[in-house]
Amino acid sequence: MTSEKNRVVIFDTTLRDGEQSPGATMSHEEKLEIAGLLDEMGVDIIEAGFPIASEGDFAAVSEIAKNAQNSVICGLSRANFKDIDRCWEAVRHAGRPRIHTFIGTSPLHRAIPDLTQDEMAERIHDTVTHARNLCDNVQWSPMDATRTEWDYLARVVEIAIRAGATTINIPDTVGYTAPVESADLIRRLIAEVPGADEVVFSTHCHNDLGMATANSLAAVAGGARQIECTINGLGERAGNTALEEVVMAMKVRHDIMPYTTGVDATKIMHISRRVATVSGFNVQYNKAIVGKNAFAHESGIHQDGMLKNAETFEIMRPEDVGLSETNIVMGKHSGRAALRSKLKDLGYELGDNQLNDLFVRYKALADRKKEVFDDDLIALVTDAGAPDASDHLEVKFLRVICGTEAPQSADLTLRVGDVDHQSTAQGDGPVDAAFNAVNAIHPNSAQLQLYQVSAVTEGMDAQATVTVRIEEDGRIATGQSADTDTVVASVKAYVNALNRLIMRREKGGSDVPEVTYKDVS
Repeated sequence: MTSEKNRVVIFDTTLRDGEQSPGATMSHEEKLEIAGLLDEMGVDIIEAGFPIASEGDFAAVSEIAKNAQNSVICGLSRANFKDIDRCWEAVRHAGRPRIHTFIGTSPLHRAIPDLTQDEMAERIHDTVTHARNLCDNVQWSPMDATRTEWDYLARVVEIAIRAGATTINIPDTVGYTAPVESADLIRRLIAEVPGADEVVFSTHCHNDLGMATANSLAAVAGGARQIECTINGLGERAGNTALEEVVMAMKVRHDIMPYTTGVDATKIMHISRRVATVSGFNVQYNKAIVGKNAFAHESGIHQDGMLKNAETFEIMRPEDVGLSETNIVMGKHSGRAALRSKLKDLGYELGDNQLNDLFVRYKALADRKKEVFDDDLIALVTDAGAPDASDHLEVKFLRVICGTEAPQSADLTLRVGDVDHQSTAQGDGPVDAAFNAVNAIHPNSAQLQLYQVSAVTEGMDAQATVTVRIEEDGRIATGQSADTDTVVASVKAYVNALNRLIMRREKGGSDVPEVTYKDVS
């Protein structure tokens, strides 16, 4: 039975805590896109960013606040007036704004600003009061709460409530706690802190010991009614509580967890794929709910059971999370109408121009592949390496020569603006040679941080999705591309990452010297 008492608020922090994962930086446009998808799927609160962190973060939070249709838009701020004022500037245009302010309360974290317990308590009172004077929806978090002394934690939670906080978030910042402790801590705070019955208690768990989802659900059992989480469990270190896991756990096991959310679970798979693409963090195959193998069955016993009754080995239906029930194979004779219909089934609505561009690439793929599966189509739609009008660099031609003894070589034609440049380079393997050819035409000091290859589908003609992450002068950019030729996908992904670096350099300003492009052979 549904009631306000068992309604759990979903607070998504993919764009803030998730984006803090090393290398997961998203562009302004990507943040707006993900925020729009979160809003559409029914996420109650979107923590859009940390406005004081950078001009880019401020601009993204502000734009998301202006565009939000349903969700509360929240910004994060440290416990000082400057942070809080900047946060309010960013979220104030939202239909439903929230300020989230925090300070580390454990002994280890109190030592960072070198505050006594009394000095910190006074700062908490002053900053929460200041935030509440600006906004009637204020969340306060004692960072590293699960390692904070009980007496002090209870004291500062009471101070925050009296100062006007409407939500009290209890973070397990380092993923230290266990489910029984998580439930007991929330239960005790609600029972013993004066005024606790007037606010919403929230839980924010990290996955360092693999217990983030379990700790979050235990906290709800203890009385918390808000879960902070991210798509795909994205987040610092081992990540955060995964939105898809807590939503589906409460849905599937409603018998023992009689709680409800406002999330449309059928949109989960689509947003999971988009977050994986824009962040460059691929979802592990055996990831719960959204992993490639989550609804795959190879064992003969399992397959036999599935054919007789799907419930034998599946506790939820693929379509419950937005996964196509059948993997219908498209062919080279399929037309635009069939492609549009199939993409709609997969959760993608494309405009005519987008469809026309995709159709050309689909036909080219169909000529190279015997069968084009759902995952192949998804890779085409989400291919960040596909040419874009705003791209400064574009791969026009690539040929690699491989041998068992001699160094590998690559012949490359790279379009820079409107001019084609050619280069021939050698390297330790075809990918290294091709990257060297790119660098010969477009000199840069970017360092390769990640190079990852994964097959989109099975078979000798499978597409490969390549993810490349590079860093230059403190800027991190991720590129991704898919192709039946792994080397081609690699070069397109690398060039895509370079295009993003160029774009960010232009938007953010830079003292990097102007690049001189040249033909090298």
